[in-house]
Amino acid sequence: MPTIIAFLKRFRKIGMIVVLSATLFFSFRAVDDYYFEVSKNLDIFTTMFREVNTYYVDSVEPGQLMKTGMDAMLKSLDPYTVFIPESDIEDYRMTHVSAEYGGIGALVHSRNGDIEISDLYEGFPAQKAGLQVGDKIMSVNGVSTQGKKVDAVTDVMKGQKGTTVKMMIKREGVEQPLEKSIVRDEIKFKNVPYYGMVSPNTGYIRLTQFLENASGDVRDALLELKKNPAMTNLVFDLRGNGGGLLKEAVEIVNLFVENNVKIVSQKGKIREMNAEYLASKPAVDATIPLVVLVDRGSASASEIVSGALQELDRAVVVGQRSYGKGLVQQTYNLSYNTLLKVTIAKYYTPSGRCIQALDYTHRGKDGNVSKYADSLLNEFKTRNGRIVYDGSGVYPDIYTDPDYFSPVTMALISNYQIFDYAGVYYRAHAAIPTAKEFMLSEQEYAAFVRYLDGRKYDYTDRSEKKLDELKAALESDKHFEKLKNEYDAMKLEMVNNKKMDLTNHQQEIKEVLEEEIAARYYYEKGRTERGLATDPDLKKAVDVLNDKNLYAAILRGDGDYKVIGKPGSEAHAKARKEREENKEEN
Repeated sequence: MPTIIAFLKRFRKIGMIVVLSATLFFSFRAVDDYYFEVSKNLDIFTTMFREVNTYYVDSVEPGQLMKTGMDAMLKSLDPYTVFIPESDIEDYRMTHVSAEYGGIGALVHSRNGDIEISDLYEGFPAQKAGLQVGDKIMSVNGVSTQGKKVDAVTDVMKGQKGTTVKMMIKREGVEQPLEKSIVRDEIKFKNVPYYGMVSPNTGYIRLTQFLENASGDVRDALLELKKNPAMTNLVFDLRGNGGGLLKEAVEIVNLFVENNVKIVSQKGKIREMNAEYLASKPAVDATIPLVVLVDRGSASASEIVSGALQELDRAVVVGQRSYGKGLVQQTYNLSYNTLLKVTIAKYYTPSGRCIQALDYTHRGKDGNVSKYADSLLNEFKTRNGRIVYDGSGVYPDIYTDPDYFSPVTMALISNYQIFDYAGVYYRAHAAIPTAKEFMLSEQEYAAFVRYLDGRKYDYTDRSEKKLDELKAALESDKHFEKLKNEYDAMKLEMVNNKKMDLTNHQQEIKEVLEEEIAARYYYEKGRTERGLATDPDLKKAVDVLNDKNLYAAILRGDGDYKVIGKPGSEAHAKARKEREENKEEN
């Protein structure tokens, strides 16, 4: 018997060795096969590229041909993995890393072949030199701008600090062109373009990007607001903020939570890409009641901040469901001063959820990307046990209906009627009240309506689109002739109804026009202050903060606040429908 037992033990050891050896063999074999595939396909690509350049019937530009191939290859992965040629590196750094550049501090747009100033930054050379929004740039440094693209003109306007750019300007109402010599300066876009008090006891900070020192800018704004002893609440606005540097997001959360609290983690295919980020400093204010505003334009770093503050039960989130970008990118230097920005990991909020909404790994046969199905979403819990879900962005604790412009308002904006009339108003009025107080009177709005008479702002509203679809269906089914009279009557009635749109949507149009006019006098600060005065999401945030019982109930997870954005729920379905309808409209 002992002999049999010894034999079995020996057999078991031999079996384990055989299994281990087989596992290692197939593992190394798999690795070898993978790298052989890489090598083989690189060789195929190289020989194909060489043969196309040699034999294609027309001459080709090798650099452009290769870039087209690389762009298509990377696009098949996700929209965030991109090749950056040397010529685009400066623009990339300014857009994604640092917002500093040498220039004059003016934004321009192209319109009917002209280059026109669309916005000015207060305190920078263009504004100091007396340029105005609406001025047409005829030439820059003696070179005509007629028919030029915006990028070509702005590239000339930029330059080293202290150098001079000469511009010839045509201004509405001024007969002769104006010549301006403007000394370039260092232009720095603000991460925090505005902060202030929005009610007697509520402070407000708007963060529009997560570039270098974003956390420092938020910290400075918070400390400045805290000098007001009446400020007992805070609204932190991340709407429309597409994200930026992860480090800045971590440090911003740290302003509101104590040391050593986990804020976010990231996990990639390579172990070296895995990381966990903790609060590393004492909080500036870990107790002030806080509301974070988000919308579907809030993405990436904005979702790290809002998701972390929500899951740590440190803030109430108000607005619409965020974009759902849970991917982390990093740049790597390539040869010839080029860069590769590549997705290296997914990030996970404190509860462990990933908010990535689109599944780029499993594309359909047509190459389209779909959202993660509701049935595949998983539950996670906040500190206080509230239930949140992965795979669908950050869902707000208090959902608000999105505020979309009507077709008539969009038509007035896109046809520059709002923009142009703000210039008319500015030239006719030397001053206006403060942006917070400024409002157009009924008589002034009537003057705007008269101004529009005979001017172009054509548009098709949703009911007209549906009527056109009905006509197409009737024609397809051979029923249109029988119902033509009814169709014509409905069409005529819709035309008559559209004539009333300037009255039916008067309040909305007035608000947009007031913001544009306020910006002519008080620049970006004026536009923001005028907009906040009628902002429904901000009003909801202030109401929540002032209702201490409601604020506490939300963070405790009482009643309906126990589950946030449950898949299949009425609120969840409403958010999804809203997104689909807006996509259809656009």
